[in-house]
Amino acid sequence: MPLTVAVPLLGAAVLAAFCKVLPRAAIDAIGVLCAIAVVTLCALVTADTGHMIVYWFGGFHPHGSVAVGISFSVDRLGGGMAVLSAVLVTAAMVYSVHYFDEIGSLYSALMLVFLGAMVGFCLTGDLFDLFVFFELMSVAAYALTAYKIEEAGPLQGAINFGITNSVGSFFMLTGIALLYGRTGALNMAQIAATLSGHPADGLVKVALLLIMGGLLIKAAIVPLHFWLADAHAVAPAPVCVLFSGVMVELALYGLARVYWDVMSGPLASHAGGLRATLIALGVLTAVIGAVMCVAQRHIKRMLAFSTISHTGTFLIGIGLLNPHGLAAAAQYVVAHAFLKAALFMAAGILLHRFVSVDEHELRGRGRGADAGLRVAALVFVGGGLGLAALPVVGTFFGKSALESAVGDAHGYAWVIAVLILTAALTAGAILRVAGRVFAGWGPEVSRHHSELSAVSDMPETLGPHDRTPAVMSATPAILLVVGLGIGLVPSLRDAIAQGAATMTDRASYVARVFDLHAAHTVPVPHAPLSAEAFVFAALTVVVAVLTAWLALRPPSWRVARTGERVLTPMIVAVRRLHSGCVNDYIAWVVAGIAVIGGALALI
Repeated sequence: MPLTVAVPLLGAAVLAAFCKVLPRAAIDAIGVLCAIAVVTLCALVTADTGHMIVYWFGGFHPHGSVAVGISFSVDRLGGGMAVLSAVLVTAAMVYSVHYFDEIGSLYSALMLVFLGAMVGFCLTGDLFDLFVFFELMSVAAYALTAYKIEEAGPLQGAINFGITNSVGSFFMLTGIALLYGRTGALNMAQIAATLSGHPADGLVKVALLLIMGGLLIKAAIVPLHFWLADAHAVAPAPVCVLFSGVMVELALYGLARVYWDVMSGPLASHAGGLRATLIALGVLTAVIGAVMCVAQRHIKRMLAFSTISHTGTFLIGIGLLNPHGLAAAAQYVVAHAFLKAALFMAAGILLHRFVSVDEHELRGRGRGADAGLRVAALVFVGGGLGLAALPVVGTFFGKSALESAVGDAHGYAWVIAVLILTAALTAGAILRVAGRVFAGWGPEVSRHHSELSAVSDMPETLGPHDRTPAVMSATPAILLVVGLGIGLVPSLRDAIAQGAATMTDRASYVARVFDLHAAHTVPVPHAPLSAEAFVFAALTVVVAVLTAWLALRPPSWRVARTGERVLTPMIVAVRRLHSGCVNDYIAWVVAGIAVIGGALALI
C-alpha cells in the first residue's frame, strides 16, 4: 500500500534530478511506466478491500482507541477513486507524448507529483494528511496551469486558481486545528470516537463549516467556482483531463469522508438542515454551470462550465446524506470522468490542428479525412449523448439511480426536473459544437458578435499541423468507449454500492481502524430500473438534441430570435460576474462562506 504513493513521488524525484541529461523519449517512458505501475498497485489494493483495510506506517499501531501513528484506511470508494485518478493520469501522459512540440523537463515530474497526491488523498485515514495531500495536489495543479508561464493568460489563470484555493486551504486548516484542539487527535476514526455520543457544540459546527467551505471552494461549487473556468481555459488540455475528470470530484469525496467518518455522529440531529443546505448549493451550481456552459463559444471554457454543472449534480447525491445518494453520485462520477476526459482530449486535437478552440472560428473546419478529426467528431457526438444519459450507456445508470434516490427523499422530488434540465443543457452545448465544427451547421458569427464571445486561449503547439498523431486519436477513442460502456458492468455497480455502505457506516469504520469487532456492513441494494428511468433519460436526450438544434438555427428564425432576446440579458448579467479579477473572486468566496454559515446557523 505505501508504494501507491511512493512510486509516483520517487519517479518525480528521479525525473527532476536527471531531466537535464535524459532524452525526451526516456522522460516520457519513465512517466508513463510509473503511472501504469500506480494503476496496478491501486487495483491490487482495491481488490483486497472486501470491507476496509487499514495500514499503519512505521510499525505503529493504535493503543486501545488512541491512534499513535498515521494510517491509510482503504474501502472500495477510496480505492476506486485512487484507481480512477491513476488511469486518467496514465491516459493524459500517453496523450501528451505527441501533444507538445516542445515540452519542459518538469512536466512529467509535476504530473507524477499530482498523481501521488491524489492517491494519498484517496487512501489516508488522517485528517491533517487529507489536507497535506490536497495541498500537494493543488501546488502541482497551479504549476501545470501556468506551464506556459511566459504567456500572460496561463499566468493569470494560475494566479486566480492559486489565490482562491489558498484561501480555501486556510479555511480547511483552521477547521482541522479546531477539531484537534477539541479532541487531541488527527486520525479521523479517533476524532469520530471522541465526538461520538455528544451533540455538536459551537466549536464543532464552526470547524465543520470551515472544512466544508475549503472543500467546496476546491470543488468549484457556486458561488465559490469562479477560478475553475479561468484555469481550464489556459491549462494544457491533458491537464484539464485531470482537473475536470477527477480533481474537483476528489474535493467532494473528501467532503463525504469528513462527514461520514467524523461528523455524522455529533451532527445527527442537524442532518435535515445540512441536507437542505447541500442540496440547495448543488441545485444552484448545476443550474448556473449549465446556463454558462450554453453561453460559451470557447470550447474548453464550455467543457469547464459543464464540469461545474455536473459537480453540482454530484453534490446533490452526496447531500442526500444516505448510502443510496452516495452510491448514485459515485456511479455518475466514474462515467462522467471518462467522457469528460475524452472531450478535453478531442478539444486538444482541434487546438493541435487549428491553433484555436473557438467554436465559431472552427465552423466547418472539422470536416476532414484525417483520422484525428473523425475521432474528435465521434467523441463530441458520443460524449454529448453519453452525458445526456442515453439509455443504457454513459451516465445513464448513475443519473437514474440519483433520480430514484432524490425521488425517495421527502420533499425533494422536484430536484429531478433540475437533473434533467441541466444534463440536457450541458449535453446540448456539446452536441452544438459537434454540429457546428464538424458539419458546418449554424450561422456564421464573427468573433466580436456580442458580449458572449470568448477570447481563444493560447495554443500549446507551435503552429498548425497537417495530421493528428495516432496516440492522440487512440487515447480519447478508448476513453469514450470506456465511458459509454462502463455502466454496463454489474460488478462495478455492486462494488460501488458496497463502498457506499461501508463509507456511511461510521461505527464499523471506527471499529475496523482500531481492530475491534465490527458488525458486517449491509450493502446498498440496487433499485431496479423503472419505466420512469427510461422516460427521464429519453426526455433528457430529446431536450439536449433540441437545445443543439435551436442553437444552430438561423437567428432570423422566430423561436431562436425570441429565445435570444429573453436569454441574452440574463446570460450577459451572469457572465459579467465572471470578471477574471481575483479580488472579485475572493469577495465572492468570503460572501459565499458567510451565507453558507448563516444558512447552517439558521437551519
